[in-house]
Amino acid sequence: MARASRSRRALARDASAVTAEAEGIVMARSHLAEARLEAEALCGDMPWLTTAQAEDVARHYVDRRIDLTRRMLQTTVRRADELRGEYEARYAELRGALLRRHVACASGLLACATGINAALWVLTR
Repeated sequence: MARASRSRRALARDASAVTAEAEGIVMARSHLAEARLEAEALCGDMPWLTTAQAEDVARHYVDRRIDLTRRMLQTTVRRADELRGEYEARYAELRGALLRRHVACASGLLACATGINAALWVLTR
């Protein structure tokens, strides 16, 4: 049974990775198409450019736009990793505090139960 659940978890992880990769490809194609449309609009605003010049300007614009998008995404991913680390550290700290409180409460209850048991033992003797 445990083997089957591990296998399901591995399949779910693989499916998640494939889904994330497909999403990334779709997002990249979308950014590329958007950059091309912007480049065409830019070149359309400059009717004095020759066809070769317009293609060159469009290519440079798309390259720079994609580079900017890549840098922005890398910055976002870096910040997400930083936040994940901060949140995990805070979660571990809170979990430790909660564990200490539970241990203190359990110790207090045990001490009370022991005291009550001792008192009852003395009274019944």
